[in-house]
Amino acid sequence: MAFELGIYHFGELTPDPTTHQPPAPGTRLRELVEQARTADEAGLDIFAVGEHHRTDFAVSSPAVLLAAMAENTRTIKLSSAVTVLSSDDPVRVFQQFATLDLLSGGRAEIIAGRGSYIESFPVFGYDLNEYSELFAEKLDLLLKLREENPVTWRGSLRPPLMNADITPRPDRELPVWVAVGGTPASVVRAGRLGLPLSLAIIGGSYRQFAPFVDLYRKAGAEAGHAPEKLKVSVNSPGFVAATHQEAVEVSHPYFQAGWMANHHQRGQGVPMPKMAYEAQATPAGAFFLGSVQEVTDKIMAQYEVFGHDRMMIQLGFGNVPQREALKSIELLGAEVAPVVRKEIASLEASAARVTA
Repeated sequence: MAFELGIYHFGELTPDPTTHQPPAPGTRLRELVEQARTADEAGLDIFAVGEHHRTDFAVSSPAVLLAAMAENTRTIKLSSAVTVLSSDDPVRVFQQFATLDLLSGGRAEIIAGRGSYIESFPVFGYDLNEYSELFAEKLDLLLKLREENPVTWRGSLRPPLMNADITPRPDRELPVWVAVGGTPASVVRAGRLGLPLSLAIIGGSYRQFAPFVDLYRKAGAEAGHAPEKLKVSVNSPGFVAATHQEAVEVSHPYFQAGWMANHHQRGQGVPMPKMAYEAQATPAGAFFLGSVQEVTDKIMAQYEVFGHDRMMIQLGFGNVPQREALKSIELLGAEVAPVVRKEIASLEASAARVTA
């Protein structure tokens, strides 16, 4: 797989910092479909949407929104980011994304996670005390559903399946990534299962996450998985504009509003003053924020650290106005992506020659 670049979005309904009014959910959803279409036309590789069950987010059913995107795009991959598998039913998740895969001509993916937002657990009647156990058991079932049909399976937290016919079936093996935020046990589990790793880096120095990637690859190798199977995606907030100043001036008020209104659980907003925001745009910071050259350089610097396979930007967190968001997507696809792909392909070819 060639190096991939894409976008993910949570569909937050942050009040506009100027008008103090949130967008209507229908408006936000239609804007996301337009963003996916623009990303597809710009040549990006993947568009992903999150899952939340609160009134300050528009997307509670990623597969439904991704299906709408499938009908408005041609080649871009479409994924959840993430499917909160712990509070969902793996059978329904598999059926929904198998349907999406068939509709889109084989472009669906699942990024499965435990969820840093926990409002879905009481909504669907799950006990937070079983947070980790629920994910482990349901991931096991999801992978079983992917591998065979009919399915016989037994766990301790969900009713068993006995020779169950689970349809529809996709025409290929449905990609399942595991989302982690830097928990050692989570990266080890992904490595042992041989599942691709989706690593969220939402602040601080990205270099501090290098040991987690190393741990993931070590666990995968010890479990007998080939290196090419152990894919890594780095996912961080950001925004691209013609200049550094424009990127910061356009995006910061919205990012700051979103960080306060939507970050983790209600009432636990995190301040993001402009100085701290700019610090994340420095070469050592986590955000893909700035001009085309700055974002390109950040991706390449991270590639030297992680040797990863995919980069995804949480673009315009807090609802940057649609016009500016679309411009940013176009710059990422037209000016950043071709350079990054070319440089990484050259590095990989040189490494292959050395190895040979």
